[in-house]
Amino acid sequence: MALRWIDDHCHLDRSDEDSPSVEQLLASARAAGVERCITVGCDLATSREAIAVARAHEGVWATVGVHPHEASGGLDGIEVLLGEPEVVAVGECGFDLHYEHSPRHAQAEVFAAQIELARAHDLALVVHTRSAWTETFALFAEVGVPERTVIHCFTGGPEEARRCLDLGAMLSFSGIATFKGAPEVREAAAICPLDRVLLETDAPWLAPVPHRGRPNQPAFVTLVAEVVADAMGVPLADLAEATWANAASTYRLPA
Repeated sequence: MALRWIDDHCHLDRSDEDSPSVEQLLASARAAGVERCITVGCDLATSREAIAVARAHEGVWATVGVHPHEASGGLDGIEVLLGEPEVVAVGECGFDLHYEHSPRHAQAEVFAAQIELARAHDLALVVHTRSAWTETFALFAEVGVPERTVIHCFTGGPEEARRCLDLGAMLSFSGIATFKGAPEVREAAAICPLDRVLLETDAPWLAPVPHRGRPNQPAFVTLVAEVVADAMGVPLADLAEATWANAASTYRLPA
C-alpha cells in the first residue's frame, strides 16, 4: 500500500512570479504521496492568504498568527480570522533571538497573547523558537502550554527534546534533520516517541539534502521522513502511519 504523508508546516502563500504555482506544488506533493499540507500565517496578510489557499485547495488547512519577526506590529485583525473553518492552529509564534527583528519584550507579549488565543479558541499552537530555548521555556513556565502544541522546525538536541516532550508538546522535524551539521537534531529524533513526532518542510525554505540551497516544496517532506525514520529506528511505513495520525489529532483533521 502506498504511504501517505502530511507536510504539517509550509508556506504556500510565498510564491512569486518565478516560483511554481500552488497548483503545481500540490500536484508534485500528491505525486510523492504528500496528500495534506498545512500552510502557515506569519502576519495578518499571510494569514489571510493562507486561509484563501486552504479554501481553494482540497487537503490544505491554514494557521493564523504573528511570527516573532513581525511582533512589533501587534495582533490587530488576527483574532477575527480564527473562526474561519480552514484554520486549525494559532501561529507560528514564539521567539527569534537569532535575528531579533522585533524587540524581545514585543516578542514575549505577542507570543503570550497567542498562547491565550489558542486556549480561548481551542486551537493548536505552532511555536517558532530560534536561539531562544531559555526564553521559550521561561514563558511556558509563566503562562502554560496549550494541550495541542507543536514545536515547529525543531532544532534542539535531546535535552531540549525531553523538556518539550515533558510539557506535552509535539516535535516537528524539518529538512534540518538531513543536514550533515545537525547531528543533535537526529539525536533528538532518536528519543522522540512515535506518537509525538510530526514532519514538515517549512517550504520554500530549508530544503532537505540533496536539494539544500534550492527552493523547498511539500513533496520533499518524504526526504525528511527517510532520515527521521532512520534516526528513530522505525520502518518508514510506521512513521508515515504515525505522523498522519498525529497530525490528524493535533490539528483535528479528518482521520
